[in-house]
Amino acid sequence: MELFDVYPLYDITPVKGKGAFVYDKEGNKYLDLYGGHAVISIGHSHPAYVNSISKQVSELGFYSNSVKNPLQNKLADKLEKLSGIEDYSLFLCNSGAEANENALKVASFHTGKDRVIYFKNAFHGRTSGVVSVTDNEKIKAPFNQNHRATKIAFEDSEALENELKKGDVAAVIFEVIQGVGGLDEASSEFYQKTAELCEKYNSVLIADEVQSGYGRTGDFFAFQKHEIRPDIISVAKGMGNGFPIGGVLIDKAIEAKRGMLGTTFGGNHLACAAGIAVLEVIEKENLLKNAAELFEYVKQKASDIPQIKKIKGRGLMIGLEFDFEIAQLRKELLYKHQIFTGASANKKLLRILPPLNIKKEHFDELFKALKIVLN
Repeated sequence: MELFDVYPLYDITPVKGKGAFVYDKEGNKYLDLYGGHAVISIGHSHPAYVNSISKQVSELGFYSNSVKNPLQNKLADKLEKLSGIEDYSLFLCNSGAEANENALKVASFHTGKDRVIYFKNAFHGRTSGVVSVTDNEKIKAPFNQNHRATKIAFEDSEALENELKKGDVAAVIFEVIQGVGGLDEASSEFYQKTAELCEKYNSVLIADEVQSGYGRTGDFFAFQKHEIRPDIISVAKGMGNGFPIGGVLIDKAIEAKRGMLGTTFGGNHLACAAGIAVLEVIEKENLLKNAAELFEYVKQKASDIPQIKKIKGRGLMIGLEFDFEIAQLRKELLYKHQIFTGASANKKLLRILPPLNIKKEHFDELFKALKIVLN
């Protein structure tokens, strides 16, 4: 049987990972500055992570959500402690798209409304509901286009209020820093005004932290810089360091009802073991501080390369914007210098999403390679 051919693939076959590096089947070593779309948060094959999963699978790998699973409570308590946010409940699922689907469903249940507002260049997932609030018409099938969704621009509070005052908006969903869209971030004033308007018009404010959460920006959640409190927060990617896990943090003012959400695999024993290990490593290795400090180092190194016109993002969610389209640059970094990087909807933006325990010398390798390629 052939695979359904939907992915353009690089001719590289990784078979092993260690820290910030992956190795292909020929033994070639690659510096991973992309982390598989920001998934690898504590490095490949971190010993604490491997030990946690190995121990758990030797005892109990899975049982359904029809029984008690204390690991879910442990994960929720650890997440609350490290993030510094309180009075939320946690629903566990399997991915970022699923987290956002459940976030929208909860918002609709809570408000009794059915329309969602999203923003230009947003990416919230590819499944039925969230693809309708993703700004890419090419990936929307006719089936997905029946949802009631309205797109507006960042920083346009007037347009936002004009839509909210119609009274049918269940939720406003936003990425604090857009990932696929190109690492754009609105002002604190706009996010604060958005939160104010959602409260005024009884709409749920959903912060999509699937890519920007879990310490990637130097704060545990990217929204914390803006001093707002979303009603719902979605998380995934770095939550499990490669093990599929996602979550929805729901303000306790939103009432849970039996049966309103459900999942077979979400919050299973292995997923929780992975998630707990990630949080423990983030805390023990002080990775939020590392992310914040390395961003300053990257800015310093980037200042030596005139072709870099702008640095976007925060922490280890970095965009280097060049004065040319970077598709060929990425290929040369990968095939000539063995460095994985990412792209975005902005064709001039090189996206950097490395493990949170990466070091300065790894960035030195990147900037050395960039100077060679660009000269």
